[in-house]
Amino acid sequence: MNRMFKLTKNEVKKTFSQKSTPIMLALLVVVVLIAGFILKANAPSTTDDWKIQLTQTNLTLQTQMALPQTGPSITIEQMQQQITTNNYRIDHDLPPIEGRSLWGFVIPVSALISLVSLLTIIVGAGAIAGEFSDGTIKLLLSRPFKRWKILLSKYLSVLLFALAGLVTLFVASFLIGGMFYGFSGVSQPFLAYTDGAVHEVNMLWHIFTTYGYGCVSLLMMVTFAFAISTVTRNNSLAVGISLFLMFTGSMIVNLLKDYSWVKYILFANTDLTQYINGTPLVSGMTMSFSLIVLAVYFVIFNTTSWLVFGKRDVAG
Repeated sequence: MNRMFKLTKNEVKKTFSQKSTPIMLALLVVVVLIAGFILKANAPSTTDDWKIQLTQTNLTLQTQMALPQTGPSITIEQMQQQITTNNYRIDHDLPPIEGRSLWGFVIPVSALISLVSLLTIIVGAGAIAGEFSDGTIKLLLSRPFKRWKILLSKYLSVLLFALAGLVTLFVASFLIGGMFYGFSGVSQPFLAYTDGAVHEVNMLWHIFTTYGYGCVSLLMMVTFAFAISTVTRNNSLAVGISLFLMFTGSMIVNLLKDYSWVKYILFANTDLTQYINGTPLVSGMTMSFSLIVLAVYFVIFNTTSWLVFGKRDVAG
């Protein structure tokens, strides 16, 4: 165990000592800062009469609900949810977080988890392929470690880079949000709507949950890129295929959503928030089903990596 820890530690040092690593993390901070300027310029102003605004919004929604509905019933549910939430804010003196507020910035910026995924895919694709292209693979395998341990240490170093990216994203968004809007609303809760009632949830817990859902796609795509890199030994091919699927996977699934077998495709299961929102892609899909499908893909990707790397002829 101690030797495995040292091996992983060396791989982590190798990953974070590369010149590209601090550049990528710095790029992430710059993008958050740019997002801060853009959102601040376009964010709606938060005024002292927000209770009046929410009351007027509720009256408008109630009028719309009274009209004959031609759209999906989920629209009615969403309007009722917003009305109930607005009433709760008014009754408990909790101004909306949307607009010019700390959490009103941090929450939408969490969408940049996709950028963390992109950067981690680049790192993961080069973890093994880079050793072959640099000609250091023979030196790496000459060390007194089993191949699966070497592969595992590299995989863990890639995941630790992803963790560093997520921490950087959260810290940067929190500090930049505070710089723009102040930290006065840091104790404000998130209002969750479940079973027809509003519940107060700790805001940090809500954000960490949001990050957790975002990490599902990150983990699967990074593992896929790592597997492609190990099998093909081609960094560019692994990055290209992974990024193409990451950005087009959901589009492909939406085009095929009328077919029942689409639920077995990886990208139909990476967005677990579809169950929180009550709108699964295919009728009959459940959280448990998606977790099982994801687990199967995860095992396939990693097993393929370890089998190929274990039998790889480094002289080839």
